[in-house]
Amino acid sequence: MADIPSHHMIYGTCPDYVTGESVVDTDDERYRQKLARFLVEEKGYAKTDLVMRQKIETLFAGQFVVSKIDMVVALNGRQLMILRYGPGSLVTRERPALAAARVLNPAQRIPLTVVTNGEDGELLDTLSGKVIATGLDQIPSREQAAAMLAQLDFTPLAEEKREPELRILNAFDVEVCCAGGPCALPGAKEG
Repeated sequence: MADIPSHHMIYGTCPDYVTGESVVDTDDERYRQKLARFLVEEKGYAKTDLVMRQKIETLFAGQFVVSKIDMVVALNGRQLMILRYGPGSLVTRERPALAAARVLNPAQRIPLTVVTNGEDGELLDTLSGKVIATGLDQIPSREQAAAMLAQLDFTPLAEEKREPELRILNAFDVEVCCAGGPCALPGAKEG
């Protein structure tokens, strides 16, 4: 069982499909594992193409937030796509996911963003923010993604645009407990 208090039903632990490491088993984690399996078994990605559980830490106005990126897909040494999972409405997940794709790697913009609730999904162009396809089946396969690489824009975000995107992540991803305050995160600078 996890040491961190949670609003999620915790079933114990389970092995991560990609890394094999032990992770906390929740309903949300089961969707994440299903998505990883889908990318490998149906979309043709290698497990080595997937980087699991990346994070971006922000601190603005005394609010420390850890934004989670469930998966980053990389091909030929370039980060191509992020996937962010969250239950509920996809539309409310778009803006922070785009911000994450724009700032996760300062050396390049990650050109494709996927938001999903585990049952449905949207593929977005990170540069424009526009939805370019809907449905999990529309996530490009490894073969399709490799063919797209030459046409995608990996230009890094201009330095003056990084902070506004980080502020968006901070505002959207803050966790508020049922008691009305921010959740205390172990080891956080402020929290």
